[in-house]
Amino acid sequence: MADVFSAQEIRYLKLLRKQYRTIQEASAEVAHLRAVLRLPKGTEHFLSDLHGEHAAFLHILHNASGVIKRKINDLYDDLLSLHERDMLSTLIYYPDEKLALLKKQGVVTKEWYRLTIYRLLEVCRMCSVKYTRKRVQEAMPRSMGALMEEMLLADSTPDKEGYYREVMQSILETGQSDAMIIALSHVIQALAIDRLHIIGDIFDRGPRADLIMDALENYHQVDVQWGNHDITWMGAAALSEACIAQVIVTSLKYGNLDTLEVGYGISLRPLTTLASACYADDPCEAFLPRDNGEELHEDERELARMHKAAAILQFKLEGQLLSRHPEYGMEDRRLLHRIDYEKKTVEVDGVTYLMRSCHFPTIDPADPYALTPLEREVMDKLTLEFAHSEKLQRHTQFLYSAGGMYLCCNGNLLYHGCIPMEKDGTFAVIPVAPESRLRGREAIDAADLLARRGYFATLNSEERINGQDFLWYLGCGPKSPLFGKDKMATFERYFIKNDKAHQENKNAYYNMLNDEKAALRILHEFGLSETGFIINGHVPVKLGQGESPIKAGGRLLVIDGGLSRAYQPVTGIAGYTLIFTSHELNLVAHQPFESTASAISCEQDIHSVQSLVKKMPRRLLIEDTDEGDALRDRINDLMRLMAAYRSGVIKEARS
Repeated sequence: MADVFSAQEIRYLKLLRKQYRTIQEASAEVAHLRAVLRLPKGTEHFLSDLHGEHAAFLHILHNASGVIKRKINDLYDDLLSLHERDMLSTLIYYPDEKLALLKKQGVVTKEWYRLTIYRLLEVCRMCSVKYTRKRVQEAMPRSMGALMEEMLLADSTPDKEGYYREVMQSILETGQSDAMIIALSHVIQALAIDRLHIIGDIFDRGPRADLIMDALENYHQVDVQWGNHDITWMGAAALSEACIAQVIVTSLKYGNLDTLEVGYGISLRPLTTLASACYADDPCEAFLPRDNGEELHEDERELARMHKAAAILQFKLEGQLLSRHPEYGMEDRRLLHRIDYEKKTVEVDGVTYLMRSCHFPTIDPADPYALTPLEREVMDKLTLEFAHSEKLQRHTQFLYSAGGMYLCCNGNLLYHGCIPMEKDGTFAVIPVAPESRLRGREAIDAADLLARRGYFATLNSEERINGQDFLWYLGCGPKSPLFGKDKMATFERYFIKNDKAHQENKNAYYNMLNDEKAALRILHEFGLSETGFIINGHVPVKLGQGESPIKAGGRLLVIDGGLSRAYQPVTGIAGYTLIFTSHELNLVAHQPFESTASAISCEQDIHSVQSLVKKMPRRLLIEDTDEGDALRDRINDLMRLMAAYRSGVIKEARS
């Protein structure tokens, strides 16, 4: 019986014919893809909660969470001294800087070049063995790809020994040694990690989130599961005024303006004007910046006045937003109209508290959420600053294209915060629309769509405004999958001394982290099997207090190990990397990173301890992965194309 092709399939196959013009070309590709399916699965690295710690993150990226050092030790443990191995490792991590330093120290000679290039080639071969030639070629720079490929494929047969010796001599004599070392180092870095997963919270706290974004934007294969801090920056880039105010407040709170001002070129001068005009005589003691391990602004008082001015803007704008969205269930967060200005008290959750300060020169008690003319002018100028930051807009577009609320990948479920739950363990309703009763995966898919509309829908359209407002909700809403608490008690921490008012209660999800049945229910909700893992960030693991990152009977892994310095006293370490190879799943705990300068000059690496989470029953191949599913679909399409050629439904294309 002859094959039957629908009109739609024929249209698709004709498009495919542009790539595979003949039966021979299609069959060759089928043979290639079937061979690829039998290669080992690529190595995946998972990190979360980077929080602007660009130097530590980039070092972990350069050293592949310690994988490159282990490969060097495997190759050269008996051949090179510890110092020589450390120097080679550092050269791979920071080739430009280390080369310059070694030249100054007089270490670099022609023989040093020869030995170093040979050693880098050996490390590169070790990293490339499980990849196709095409994948290795893609990692090579165009300018040196052909030459590098020749060197990598060098064999030890006598017939070619002279040829390869001459290639090396030419590299040395034509001044290409530095370029070859730098290129090989970057190729090794690229091959050591096949795919990078970032489980949220790139922004806030640390000094330069924008530099992390630069690295991710140029990484060969990466995805990002949005965190609550990321989504607020995305909302600010989408021109949500409430998100803009919140981003500025958080930056001022941690005394970190470099990401805003240096990284994204956003001037806070309009806010300085507002602060000087309205809070010149206010000590603003509750608004002094936190010690973030970095040097604070010269004038801490000026920074505190700016902080208070931005916070009042935030509370007003959030109050306006919440009046538009009663479905958010956050009327209790509108606190400005609950202040008794004479008694200097405020009512929160039915309890009246004495306030630290009641100096609010820009608040009209009769209309507390209205912006003054000066505040309106300042907000308009700040919005233009965010709109015109080309780098921020580019980074935000990357987060949308490479990211989402969650990801199902190779049988595992990745998300930053939580799957909102009620106390009885059922999935909670997420307010994605006024009358919506969506929960679980369906609700989170709807939230993802609404977040995209907040950035991409037509400016000033109802769709865009609702999406912008929901971006803010995702950052701090009580049923937000990214936030996971009943409130963000920012106002209370500023203005109420009583600690009871500061309490933020976690979603019921966090009471079930060790409930294996709950974890399995989540995996099934997202169409995954019981063999998969949930990989979660957001909440630092208190390792120093005996808490384990492995929860729910081994089904759930919380990988926020405290890369952010602010969390390291709590976690007792300085970050986790989860590594999923073809053989096993390992959790790598990192110790604090001193500095890039000491890493280069003193060859100080991050000390990392690896622990086994799961040994695979057999080595995983590409055919066992999502990539394998896609390749099988491609093979089926090519088989149909060949059938169409053979049946005469489609003619082969001859050049």
